[in-house]
Amino acid sequence: MIYNTLGKTGLEVSRLGFGTMRLPTIGSNDNIDESEASKMLKYGIENGINIIDTAYPYHAEGLDGEGNSEIFLGKFLNENSLRDEIILQTKSPSWLIEQHSDFDYYLDEQLERLQTDYIDIYLLHSLNVPDWEKVRDLNVFDFLDDALSSGKIKHIGFSSHIEVDYLIEIIDEYPKWEVAMTQMNYLDEYYQSGVMGLDFLKQVNMGSMIMEPLRGGRLINNIPDEVNELWNMAEVKRTPVEWAFQYLWNRDDVDCVFSGMNNLEQVKENVKIASTEDIISENDQEIIREVARTYRTFLGNDCTRCGYCMPCPHGVDIINCLTEYNIAHMMGDPKASAMQYFSQIDDDSRADSCVQCMECIPFCTQMLNIPEELQKVYEYFGSEFDHF
Repeated sequence: MIYNTLGKTGLEVSRLGFGTMRLPTIGSNDNIDESEASKMLKYGIENGINIIDTAYPYHAEGLDGEGNSEIFLGKFLNENSLRDEIILQTKSPSWLIEQHSDFDYYLDEQLERLQTDYIDIYLLHSLNVPDWEKVRDLNVFDFLDDALSSGKIKHIGFSSHIEVDYLIEIIDEYPKWEVAMTQMNYLDEYYQSGVMGLDFLKQVNMGSMIMEPLRGGRLINNIPDEVNELWNMAEVKRTPVEWAFQYLWNRDDVDCVFSGMNNLEQVKENVKIASTEDIISENDQEIIREVARTYRTFLGNDCTRCGYCMPCPHGVDIINCLTEYNIAHMMGDPKASAMQYFSQIDDDSRADSCVQCMECIPFCTQMLNIPEELQKVYEYFGSEFDHF
């Protein structure tokens, strides 16, 4: 296994982290197959993975609520006497915080669920602009200061699905941030905070952790013929999984990449890749860029996110509705973006809230019939999250 220093934390972390959002299940998302999941974790730890990520809602019955990932992980670590062998990371459910006392309430509950008296890295989970403004106004910095002083938390950070300007704003407001988790893969260089966010994290010496390296598995499944033809032109032949991971590990602004593995073979494959130094040539870097360009030809519409259609008088988040639809359409499966569509866009701001007023149409620089496009988004994703 290859290890990196996680920014200013000073922690030496395996460059492959074990994400526990997609553990194997039996029948429903909240019913973890504990026997198989235990085998996976044991193999990963025995072969060098030393950082495990979980969160309050992982493996809940639905999109939100109390999940079973923390409970299973706490039980697994305790029964196998592995708590002190790994760096344990979990996240505060920012969207559930309604008053200052809630910060401590959920932290204490998570410590109990994880059967531990400290958490190595504690993140504010999936910050968007409204949730960030809410927790900031509820004096989250005082909570973080107290949790650090008490020893319940060793290092602090946040995960986010926001644009780079907001990422920088959050970082600038609190000097004790040490790590950030952002979404990144070779398709997402200019999606959310993207490469500019990674560059800023490096500048301020914050640990950089990556989620969705495989785009929920969409970069390795059902690959279009046009993309396979490009991969076959490379100087070094790699599997789709190798391309996705090594693209990230060839960057000097990525410290750790988390993968949500759901069977033992995936763990073995990913550990092997993470243990292999693979320098991608400039020729093969260009092939990666061409693959990304090819995927973009499968977009559902020509929205450029210029923003001239916003704000919608009826509150529809037009830009992000079309963006998530485009990405899912590009990958050929609504699951590619369904979780972000339903979790990052408020109920009243999704495509089904469009009332066909037509006021946005004159402002579209790409001359899209936006209400028609929003109807496509609604038909593609539906009105509720049922994509587990």
